[in-house]
Amino acid sequence: MVWRLFSIKNRFLTLRTLIPSISATSHSNPLQNPSLNSLQNLFTPYLHHSCSSFSTSFISTKTKKKKKRKKKESARTKLVQHESNRVQHFEEIVQRDAFFRFLTKSKEFLSKQPEHVLRLDDAGKLYHELGFPRGRKVVRSIERHPLIFQTYRHTDGKMWFGFTDLMEDLLEEERSIMNEMEKDRVTKVRKLLMMSAQKRIPLSKIYHCRLLFGIPEDFRDRVCKYPEFFRIVIGNDGKRILELLNWDPSLAVSALERQFVVDEDRVKKAFKFPVSHGKSLDLDEDDARKLNLLNTLPLVSPYSDGSKLSLWTLEAEKYRVGILHEFLSLTLEKRASIHHIVEFKEELSLTKHTYQMLLKQPNAFYLAGTEMNWAVFLRDGYNESGVLIEKDPQVVFNEKLYRYALMKEMES
Repeated sequence: MVWRLFSIKNRFLTLRTLIPSISATSHSNPLQNPSLNSLQNLFTPYLHHSCSSFSTSFISTKTKKKKKRKKKESARTKLVQHESNRVQHFEEIVQRDAFFRFLTKSKEFLSKQPEHVLRLDDAGKLYHELGFPRGRKVVRSIERHPLIFQTYRHTDGKMWFGFTDLMEDLLEEERSIMNEMEKDRVTKVRKLLMMSAQKRIPLSKIYHCRLLFGIPEDFRDRVCKYPEFFRIVIGNDGKRILELLNWDPSLAVSALERQFVVDEDRVKKAFKFPVSHGKSLDLDEDDARKLNLLNTLPLVSPYSDGSKLSLWTLEAEKYRVGILHEFLSLTLEKRASIHHIVEFKEELSLTKHTYQMLLKQPNAFYLAGTEMNWAVFLRDGYNESGVLIEKDPQVVFNEKLYRYALMKEMES
């Protein structure tokens, strides 16, 4: 039907163009040419009608752009903290970790390779192990840190990449730090075992999180030097498990308990477990705070057996909050990612509601990053400028490594 209408219109338009031409060739007044005049009168109504009927408005209707619906933020991209509550220095630390992902992962991977080198063709396939974006060329990441990594052509004609001489010297310095801090790391592992539900943790879990605590790569061999503290047993699944042999009461003192002696008021403000009470009590702010304090204290020691507590009781929640506080206090930078926490979920008797639980304690913890990939910071481990109050020698070394990684050439 539409094509028929278009055909009729085209015929009318053709006649419309022919009429003036006929008039021009006749050189006569239309009034003196009755056949021409009648022809014009005959088709004029149809021409006007056809022009109005075949308006191009339908084209604009068809081509109207639909409003794009805003995509809902997913947990992968939605930030944990609202803009008004964001603490910039904590967020910048998370961004720094993302920026140096290639540096930290490649440093670990290359350190285990013979001669600390890797063929470039092989490296291009190891985006997960080396920490560069999938689909990108690994050379782009290598070139970002010219003082740390270098490429060269081997005698086999292939391109390889490895550490620079400067980086080899830095690795030697790091090994010295690991040796000097060995006793401190042994103490950390002992405390972790004392906090665990069964006083035992698979060696693989400690290995996966070793950088969090500054534990050396070869710690599985080093623990054999301390038979008075540890024993390695084989689990039912065939995995090697590190087991605690001796309980030390002097180590079963949490960082919060030590702080309580120094600054009692600060510890009292660390956590909040508010009491549900009716408005009929008409409590002022100070009375409400004192009532809540009665509910909060005493805390449950992280070195008690949390697995025996009823899951959803106040004591169980106080225990879980306390054990995460102590866990973070053992880390080098007083922080951990969701992946670290999930690694020890069973050993620390945590639940799947850990994220919501931490959000309810903003005085003690700060959550940064996205809802799917968040990190938790121990607030009292940092000063107001976001600088660690106590810096482990390994942290000082890491900061020096980052400085070199940002430089394009050595300063004179």
